[in-house]
Amino acid sequence: MRQLIMLDEGLRILEEGIVKANNILIGHPPKSLFSGEDYMKFYNCVYTMCSQRPPYEYSEELYERYKTALEASIVSIVLPSLYDKYDAYLLVDLLQMWANYKVMTKCLLGFFQYLDYHFVSRRHVPSLNDLAILCFHNLVCSKLFDKFRDAAISLINQERNGKQFQQDLIKNVLDFFVEIGEGKIDYYESFEQFMLADAASYYSRLASEMLWYKSSTDYIQKVAWFLIQERERAGRYLRQASLEKLLEIAKCKLMGETTQIEKQKAESHDTETYQDLLSKYAGMSIGEGSSRETYRFSFSN
Repeated sequence: MRQLIMLDEGLRILEEGIVKANNILIGHPPKSLFSGEDYMKFYNCVYTMCSQRPPYEYSEELYERYKTALEASIVSIVLPSLYDKYDAYLLVDLLQMWANYKVMTKCLLGFFQYLDYHFVSRRHVPSLNDLAILCFHNLVCSKLFDKFRDAAISLINQERNGKQFQQDLIKNVLDFFVEIGEGKIDYYESFEQFMLADAASYYSRLASEMLWYKSSTDYIQKVAWFLIQERERAGRYLRQASLEKLLEIAKCKLMGETTQIEKQKAESHDTETYQDLLSKYAGMSIGEGSSRETYRFSFSN
């Protein structure tokens, strides 16, 4: 006859695995923490506690313990590591914590897996994997998303101004925004809206500054150069639709000063060259097929 596992005893057994699993969040690989026998011990504990006859069937209690284990790990380890960081340091740590969290979750899933078969479908509650994502969303993203978004936009502006940082960092953060939303919350769309508004302000300021010291011809040439640079940078991390919106905004803002340019035309001794450049600029393609070969200008500094 199979031995009965009471709730307190079962939770003590599982606590050993939960405490060890928390170490994954600070970088310990699962293989250094658990053996195959360990996984079997914790899985069998959960299986037994779920398959016992009432009142000794503890599926609901185990589901709640899985949830509180996730929440406690986030509150005690993930959040403290993020609160005092900014810009690239914040985003690098976020991505590392998210990667470690997913590994830890996979480990805990191995222990509590029987709940997905025995409890989740019957009670119509989130699966163990969905619950893990939901906990990270509720405790991390709902509190710190604005900080993550602003850090990503800050890096975009820093890159525009020539600063280099970890390759693909912004792309990986945007991939995280998509992944953590899981079709329920569009973090990427929220980021896009703020990113486009910030780009509009950036290029509006840039246009005003350039008109103070650039001739009409130089101005048009620089506009083409800025668009090429923006496409090459943003094309590495934005979706195509977002990239096209960004380039359209940049083009609109940079050429929004056409009235001022028209005034400057009178000062230009090479009106024919200026009109040729303006005509080429007006017809610039900023779609997917655009490339450096599209714009053959001799750029002036």
